[in-house]
Amino acid sequence: MQGEETLKHGDSMGIFQNMLKFGKNKKGSDSTVRSRSGGKFVRPIVDPEKFFHSSPGLRVKSPFNPIRAVCKLILVLIWGTLCCLLQAVLWKLPGSLCIRFPKFFWTGICRIMGIQVRQIGRPIGSANIGRFRDSSKQSVLFVANHTSWLDIIVTGQGLYTIFAAKKEIRNWPLVGILTYLGGTIYISREKQGTQQEVRKMLEKLKDGYNITLFPEGTTSSGVSLRPFLSTLFSLAKPKLYGKEFSKEMPTPLIQPISIVYDQLEGLPIGRNRRTGVFSWFGDMDFAPHLWEIAQWKSLRATILFHPPLDPNEFASRKAMSVAAHEIIRHGAEALRQDRPFLDEDVNKIKALHEKT
Repeated sequence: MQGEETLKHGDSMGIFQNMLKFGKNKKGSDSTVRSRSGGKFVRPIVDPEKFFHSSPGLRVKSPFNPIRAVCKLILVLIWGTLCCLLQAVLWKLPGSLCIRFPKFFWTGICRIMGIQVRQIGRPIGSANIGRFRDSSKQSVLFVANHTSWLDIIVTGQGLYTIFAAKKEIRNWPLVGILTYLGGTIYISREKQGTQQEVRKMLEKLKDGYNITLFPEGTTSSGVSLRPFLSTLFSLAKPKLYGKEFSKEMPTPLIQPISIVYDQLEGLPIGRNRRTGVFSWFGDMDFAPHLWEIAQWKSLRATILFHPPLDPNEFASRKAMSVAAHEIIRHGAEALRQDRPFLDEDVNKIKALHEKT
């Protein structure tokens, strides 16, 4: 009929051939089923990601994409410079403004970069530092999976926290200054310095600060979680470091966080697009990845805040590490599959690793 779009015979045959090709199983044979008459025919298995461009970059090339990226990065530079100057002043003032302001700063970065953050659950912890600090309140260790430098932005906009990050970040242009003024504790990858860094973090916890950790130690592709570094969980056992910490500070709580990037420009994405666009790992350079992210109109991250864990319910830091790992892993899987992950599921995992 006039006005309707129709496929040419060659186009329809090409699509059908692609569907047949995707119907191969791992051993190379066709996925087949029996018909009612007893014969066999091929059941095509379609992978939607195969019909997109194979490049992990932008799907549609447009002259406006670089312009959009340049505008965003200029605004980030201006916003970052102004906030650095203000944060340097806030650190010298009494009160909790120095820990409240970074949350405002990261929210501004999200707005500029077009990053939407969907929050599920409720973060615990407050800006409990400064002259009017309540010493009876527990500090919080936020632990999360780590797939990209974006993790700092999307968690920072929702938490009163300082971060523990790898030492190399201190030398990055602008980013190094921002993290330093945000109170970041830099961690070396050498075992010799680990105990000293842990004691620095304990001092911060004793002063009322909350700390966000990425216990995988480095970023990953986002497909699965790396094993957690259990040494960092000793922060939740201050008694191990003597009377200096055991008497003067309450045991900090641990709140696991699952982070998943699930939309581009308002549309849901699959594993290929998630890994190709959002994940920053291995030998990937920072500048090209930042340029790629800045060209998208909008992105969305979903953060799932799980119920907090009480370290006193676990026999060791390794037990805490395993429990947090399993909770975060199952939570991330649930977000990727767009299904709920309930508190009851967390309780089941906790029960497997708590003291008997």
